[in-house]
Amino acid sequence: MRRLAVLLALVPVLLLTAPAAPGPARFADNPIVYFVVTDRFFNGDPANDNAYGRTREAKPEDDVGTFHGGDLKGLAAKLKEGWFRELGVNAIWITAPYEQIHGWVIGGNKAFKHYAYHGYYALDYTVLDKAMGTPDELRELVDTAHAQGIRILFDVVMNHPGYLDLQTAREVGLRVLWPGSEKATLANYHSFIDYNNFAFTDWWGRDWVRAGLPSYLDGGRDEFTKQLAFLPDFRTESTAHVKLPKFLRDKPDTRARDLRDTPVRGYLVAWLTQWVREYGIDGFRADTVKHVEPAAWAELKTAATKALAEWKKANPDKKIDDEPFWMVGEDWGKGPQRDPLHDSGFDALINFDFQNAALRDAQPEKLYARYASLLGGRPGYNTLSYLSSHDTELFDRKRLADGAAWLMLAPGGVQIYYGDETRRLPGTAPSSDPQQATRSDMNWGNVDASLLVHWRKLGQFRRKHVALARGAHQRLADKPYTFSRIDAVSGDRVVVAMEASDAEHIVVGDVFPEGSTVRDAYSGNTAIVRQGRVQFPTTQHWVLLETP
Repeated sequence: MRRLAVLLALVPVLLLTAPAAPGPARFADNPIVYFVVTDRFFNGDPANDNAYGRTREAKPEDDVGTFHGGDLKGLAAKLKEGWFRELGVNAIWITAPYEQIHGWVIGGNKAFKHYAYHGYYALDYTVLDKAMGTPDELRELVDTAHAQGIRILFDVVMNHPGYLDLQTAREVGLRVLWPGSEKATLANYHSFIDYNNFAFTDWWGRDWVRAGLPSYLDGGRDEFTKQLAFLPDFRTESTAHVKLPKFLRDKPDTRARDLRDTPVRGYLVAWLTQWVREYGIDGFRADTVKHVEPAAWAELKTAATKALAEWKKANPDKKIDDEPFWMVGEDWGKGPQRDPLHDSGFDALINFDFQNAALRDAQPEKLYARYASLLGGRPGYNTLSYLSSHDTELFDRKRLADGAAWLMLAPGGVQIYYGDETRRLPGTAPSSDPQQATRSDMNWGNVDASLLVHWRKLGQFRRKHVALARGAHQRLADKPYTFSRIDAVSGDRVVVAMEASDAEHIVVGDVFPEGSTVRDAYSGNTAIVRQGRVQFPTTQHWVLLETP
């Protein structure tokens, strides 16, 4: 019954707006973030597809965890085409582009070869992964985005580096493998690793990570010290000063250097913020936030804020504005409410509540009213709501037009997941790792053109009106469902009608002056406010109104 009710809940939209406030709103008040798994988006340079000898698999079910070719040059190409600008986004969150482990580990209960295409298995935080591109290509990406008023956000991980895979172990000279590891399969992978070998000390080492290996500490039992998914856990809580791990010290192309009187946390902060200082990266999306001490995130935010200010001072012609560094955290299960983590460096947290509500509820009034009560005005924090995610599921592909409206009209910040605007279908995935299906290749050859137009109009409209993100919310009518949002800070105001039908009389109350003209940005039609109402003789389901 729940699914039936949801499928029946069509939500045509009518939006009425007063003149936009002078100048653009602050990014922190109205973030519209496009999240892209870079490797799965667009291949700008096929020459880097097999970096480090990585290969693809012939069968789709075996190929889910390989690198597929998307890169920084591909993102820049789509920026130049106007893909992101036309969607109205003002930030692009990209998967971590720094160097990942070179080989594969076992994925999905021995179902597939799992490479680090997603950026969560870091090897060297100081250099780009060759599959992502070159320093010049990263610089071009950032500069191209900034010229369009679009920020670039890095996905970053401070909780753990990557696993030690067989290929990387061979390449960095760790003497912990039995002969024949080049021929390892999913079935016998671990039999080639001598887990009792004290040569593991030449990897990250006891001072840097918990790993349960010879001479290493075991993972703890609390959230901060346990090994998440058996990954080595950085000792970010330690105050002991450390030197570079041997493998990294001997790595020919690393930019990592010993830092004086610096603990593990200090190295990670220095490495991550160097990308900000050199390239003008505008923000971080922090992974696995609850597994790292809040003080570490606060330190990262302080250092990154300083680094971005330095970059802007050195590059005044390339910056978007003088807003400070922005940081959003992934703390699994959090909703839109304020959290102590907002006082530890985070401007926003990922909102895990929205997707379930949008799938479950027939109308968004209860959700919108709650979110606006929390996020309206300038409460000093924000949230980032999404329809689809790489870690949960893709939103119902049959309801993406409705879902787009729910998301793009929601209070707070919003995140568009790549392919929701084109109706990208889920890919193949083993039952033991269903999230792999959410990371399929972008469907450039099969774009749903009408859905794309819909997303673009909603996105552009949202970007113009901070009232949608920060305005006070008031329901004006039940049928069609109509509400207003008015932002007291800027004076911006909107009226939205959902499930509007032909020639509908839309209640606007006293939000707009009697006799004023509003224009439908969707069709170009105009109407005049009469007795607190407007009427549009149109057969369109979706109507966006603004003052001409």
